[in-house]
Amino acid sequence: MAREPKIFLIPLGGLGEIGKNMMVVRYGENILVIDCGLMFPEEDLLGIDMVIPDVSYLLENRNIVRGIVLTHGHEDHIGALPYVLQQINVPVYGTRLTLGILREKLRERHLADDVKLNCVKPRDVIQVGPFKIEFIRVSHSIPDAVSLAIETPVGVIVHTGDFKIDLTPVDGEVTDFHRLAQLGEKGVLALLSDSTNVERPGYTMSERVVGQTFDDSFRQATEGIIIATFASNVHRLQQAITTAHRYKRKVAVVGRSMVNVVNIARELGYLKVPDGVLVELDEAGRLPRNQVVYLTTGSQGEPMSALTRIAGRDHRQVEVMPGDTIIISATPIPGNEKLVARVIDQLFKLGANVIYEAVSGIHVSGHPSQEELKLMINLVKPRFFIPVHGEYRMLIKHAQLARDMGIPESNIFVAENGQVLELSRRSGRFAGRVTAGRVLVDGLGVGDVGNIVLRDRRQLAQDGILIVVVTISRDSGLIISGPDIVSRGFVYVRESEELMEEAKEKVKVALEKCSAKKMSEWSSIKSLVRDDLSKFLYEKTRRRPMILPIIMEI
Repeated sequence: MAREPKIFLIPLGGLGEIGKNMMVVRYGENILVIDCGLMFPEEDLLGIDMVIPDVSYLLENRNIVRGIVLTHGHEDHIGALPYVLQQINVPVYGTRLTLGILREKLRERHLADDVKLNCVKPRDVIQVGPFKIEFIRVSHSIPDAVSLAIETPVGVIVHTGDFKIDLTPVDGEVTDFHRLAQLGEKGVLALLSDSTNVERPGYTMSERVVGQTFDDSFRQATEGIIIATFASNVHRLQQAITTAHRYKRKVAVVGRSMVNVVNIARELGYLKVPDGVLVELDEAGRLPRNQVVYLTTGSQGEPMSALTRIAGRDHRQVEVMPGDTIIISATPIPGNEKLVARVIDQLFKLGANVIYEAVSGIHVSGHPSQEELKLMINLVKPRFFIPVHGEYRMLIKHAQLARDMGIPESNIFVAENGQVLELSRRSGRFAGRVTAGRVLVDGLGVGDVGNIVLRDRRQLAQDGILIVVVTISRDSGLIISGPDIVSRGFVYVRESEELMEEAKEKVKVALEKCSAKKMSEWSSIKSLVRDDLSKFLYEKTRRRPMILPIIMEI
């Protein structure tokens, strides 16, 4: 009897977290990768710029990776590609805007000429190894978002990507319900569905609601207007520009990523800007306040973003005047609430009228609420259901929703990053794990900051550092000069002279102890000095600064 064919689904990111989405589909000696995103660091990842998936599994199997397909152009789905494509160069498939944004990222890292980018459009079908992939239009907060129907020898797998059921989308491009229903009729082996908003009952509001709120805000504004949103939310940018034109205001774009996306979206025809509406920042500064709208990044309160610098009066070309209207058109990503609240407070202190999500309809999500998730399950009618794209509680809630829709519990799989899900036509099971995790990007360093470096940064941030410098005679072992103590972030030396003098005495006693024991190993001497001084400082201050002994021998 012939063995039943099996397909393997292996998430390398995006499960149990929001961000760094990456899913591997493996059939035999063929691998297809869906998305390759990044995640922004949490507060405890001090100094880290971004977090990307660990792709060790792909590197181990680099010879059988056939390609990467992209669902849309958001950072959490394409942001890690410049780093991953440096290590494993395979063809990439995506829609026009998605590839337009990606191409700019690759250009920044001098990779644009090396990577093969293949442009597709909704309803296109491509063959990648044994996988036949169809791209299906869905609504989201960025144009050109698609779901994927992947035909494999075992059956059809549908990956929703990020989607919402918006019946009045800004660009008029409605989700292709007809095609999803056809797939459901033919039979779908597995559905991988977006879980981000599963905790919200009802439906997600249409993007057009934001346009109405913009209209109300513009009508009431008497001075300048600043709108902060995600640079990639092209529909939101379109509505802001359209409303500005209606109220005879000029638009200036602030922030590098915002400028990049506006240029790409205009070039590709996804952003329609009436002649003369866009102006440079210098020109905007010379116009009367009530004739200008600034479109800016920084809706998440990021420390170096344009809006944060504007709120801190630290921006060279844009400042807030009393009476200005500031519209923050985004919801804080979990973990960013404090940063956003701080920026809002600063803007209020400057006399601005701040409109933010908590008190208005100034932002709508790009993700589906419960009724839309049910509709997707009803259209696709999958045999197996795998919730993706969400924190663990969201995946569990989505699994419960699927069970309520009649999918048997034995056919629902809540996976974790790295778990291997094996599916045949009739059954599914977890079949082991592969390496999966996070790689930290800090400046130009990728993965060179690990737990030990982060622990040191945490200690430096909490208790500071103490550097002890002493010079010892090689012949006699006696102290020739020092010990001198330099303190940063622990205590201010001049105000704690008594403590510093006592600390120096402790160092001398420790060195005499080493001399008496005839210790010659530098590492042992430093260790003893560090331990004795640490114990003394903790008794005196209840703090544990990092102690670096520097012992010179002459």
